[in-house]
Parts: sequence; C-alpha cells; structure tokens
Amino acid sequence: MPPHGPHGPRGPHGMGKGAKPQNMGKTIKRLLTYMGEKKLLLIPVVICVLISSGASIAGTYLLKPALNQYIIPFIGQENPDLSAFISLLLTMVAIYLLGAVAGYVNNRIMLSISTGTLLRIRQEMFCHMESLPLRYFDSKSHGETMSLYTNDTDTLRDMLSQSVPQLLSSIITVVGVLTMMVIISPILTLLVVFMICVMFLCIATVGKKSASAFRDQQKNLGAVNGYIEEMIEGQRVVKVFCHERESKEAFSQLNSNLRNASARANSLANIMMPMMGNLSHINYALSAMAGALLAITGRLDIGSIASFLQYIRSFSMPITQMSQQFNSILNAL
Repeated sequence: MPPHGPHGPRGPHGMGKGAKPQNMGKTIKRLLTYMGEKKLLLIPVVICVLISSGASIAGTYLLKPALNQYIIPFIGQENPDLSAFISLLLTMVAIYLLGAVAGYVNNRIMLSISTGTLLRIRQEMFCHMESLPLRYFDSKSHGETMSLYTNDTDTLRDMLSQSVPQLLSSIITVVGVLTMMVIISPILTLLVVFMICVMFLCIATVGKKSASAFRDQQKNLGAVNGYIEEMIEGQRVVKVFCHERESKEAFSQLNSNLRNASARANSLANIMMPMMGNLSHINYALSAMAGALLAITGRLDIGSIASFLQYIRSFSMPITQMSQQFNSILNAL
C-alpha cells in the first residue's frame, strides 16, 4: 500500500462529479420509487400542510373584526357585552389548535416516510456494493464509500423529513397571505411586492454562491474521510517507510481545505437570515407608515392595518425559509 493511499496526499478525486444532479427531475422521480407504498402518505401530508398554513392565515384575518367590531367600539363603554367577543376569541383558539395538530401529524408522517425511504436506499446500496468488482474498491477509498452511508444519507433524511414539508408549507403560506393582503389593501400590497422583489434578488445572488459552496464542502468532507480511512488501514506501512511527517502534512492540507470550504459555505448560509430579517423590518416600517397615511385619509380602517401588518410578519419568514430549504434540497439531491 502506498504511503498516501491510492489517491495520493490530496485524497479521493472525482467527488464533485456527483455533487450536482445532472437531471433533477429524474433524481426526484427515482427518490419517489424508493418511497414505494409510502408515497400514498404524501396525500395526508399535503392536506395537513394546507390545514396548518390555512389556520395561520385565517387566525390572522380575525384580528380585523376583533378590532373593528369589538375592541375599538368597547373603548369608553362601562359595561360592554363581551359574549360575541369571547366567541370570536374561542374561534381563534380553535383554529390555531387545529393548525398545531395538523403540523404535528405532518411531522410524524414525514418521519415515517423518510426513515422508511432511507432503509430501502441503504439496503440497496449495500446489496449493490456486494456485487461491485474489485477494481471499484481499488479506485475508491473506504472513507469515501462510508461517507455515502453516513453523511450523504443523513443529508437526504433532512431533506425528506424537514426541507420538503417546510418548503411546501412556505409556498402555500406565501400564496395565501399574498391573496389576503390584496383583499385588504392593493396599494399596500404593491409596496410589499416591491420589497419582496428586492429580497428575491438578494436570495438569488447569495443562494447561487451558497449552493456551490456547500457542494465544495461535501467534496472536501469526503476527501478528509477517505484519507483518514486510508491512513488508519495503512498505518503500519506508514511507520515502516517513515512517512509520518508527510502523512501529517497531507492531512493538514486536506483538513485546511475542508475548513475553508465549510467556513465559506456556512458564512453564506448564515448571512441569509440577518439580511432577510433587516429587509423585512424595512418592509414592515414602510408598510406601517403607508398604512397610517391611508388611515388618516379614511381609506383604510385600523383593523385592516393590524391584520395587514401581521400578514407582513407571516409573509417574510416563509420567503427566508424557502431560500434556506431550497439550498438544503439542492445539497441533498
């Protein structure tokens, strides 16, 4: 065994070739085949996501009648009749509870789907590995092969159990909230849409760099794992040929490459949330000022402004989540 293994001091080559799916549609279709009979469970998942997102949207809209019909008219009254107001509050509680239950059921079902799918994938991977010729194992390090069973499948699990449901929920929430915002105030909605376009421009710029950085991180992680595996198995050869110093230098280089790739990937990923958060705060402030002007001129009531501002809070977060979950899905594929 050579001192640095079959791949030399730089670790295994060619890891980046499979990092980006050549045909995303074909890859997704192949994943669906691994789900087998569990594909039918996607129907209740979609229903639960619709209920959960719809509950949040409906509960927010009830702020408008709560303010306009009850809270504001009650100001100055000594003994107001609170029975109708209490009924409205109980309705809001029931809606949010229904959304919470639907979210819990959705998480449980997706957990079952993801674990069952990974069970089939790992079984097929192992059976396929047993049928491979010796030249495959001569050209691939043990660490690289192990990385397929651990790092890559864990990334796939996160996509199936978290990223896909959250992305679907975010899309439904964005569409539903945008519809309600148009119903409440088309003028304020135009202002929000303009700010959202600015957000999407930032997401597209940072997201493109982030996806490339995460692919580079996965490639370097496989290289480090492969080199460690080779050195552990070939430690006796390393000692015989006195290659300890060269081995340490090679590992230091691989580890440094992984550190740089991880730092770049996580820096780009972590900058997304504060950037979107600050843009969301600017959007909220501009909408509040515009809504106040409309209220002063009598073109909008207080309840509508309160519901609209709450919808803005519900609108910005799903957009930020969509950008992050899309990167996670691309990384898994």
